[in-house]
Amino acid sequence: MSHIIKAITKEVQDKLTPMLVLEDFIEGNSRFIANKANTADHKALITQTTTGQHPKAIVLSCIDSRVPVELIFDQTIGDVFVARVAGNFENTDILGSMEYSCKVAGSKLVFVLGHESCGAVKAACDHVELGNITAMLDNIQPAVKKSEGEVSGEHNSSNRGFVDKTIENNVLLTIERIREKSPILKEMEAMKEIKIVGGVYHISSGKVTLI
Repeated sequence: MSHIIKAITKEVQDKLTPMLVLEDFIEGNSRFIANKANTADHKALITQTTTGQHPKAIVLSCIDSRVPVELIFDQTIGDVFVARVAGNFENTDILGSMEYSCKVAGSKLVFVLGHESCGAVKAACDHVELGNITAMLDNIQPAVKKSEGEVSGEHNSSNRGFVDKTIENNVLLTIERIREKSPILKEMEAMKEIKIVGGVYHISSGKVTLI
């Protein structure tokens, strides 16, 4: 545990590798679980980042209030870009945000983060239809269909195993589609300039499991 008083600079960001950033996330999550998170001088960090930012990663997360992205990875001001949408799937706007984060702003890691007991995934499993939620949940249906071929029992939210598999599949399929839909990110990954990875956050323990 340490006291953070300096924001990431361009020089620091340039020296980071995708694997170093991923390891930093894993170590940060371990500190979070152990209740040993770093402290930070927020006023100093605000001052240092007023004229620019050099985040190490972009995280695509669900909107769930129980998944505070910066906290669970023990990150602070200037460390990470965060894109959030119910069900943590990609769309054109989020892909553009990822491309900006990595190609323009220099981030080294794209992390797709699903989470245990995801309400959006449960709703997709139950084929809920309500206003704009219907179209939003269509993005999660490929994961539902994949899980239907992998998990026995009832294919709805009453089946915990089915929901868990769909949460995982939704992360994996989102990563696949990011590579398919963004030649920029696919090329950066091929050149080892970035890594695109996924994980699931367990709201019952605080642990992020890589998948």
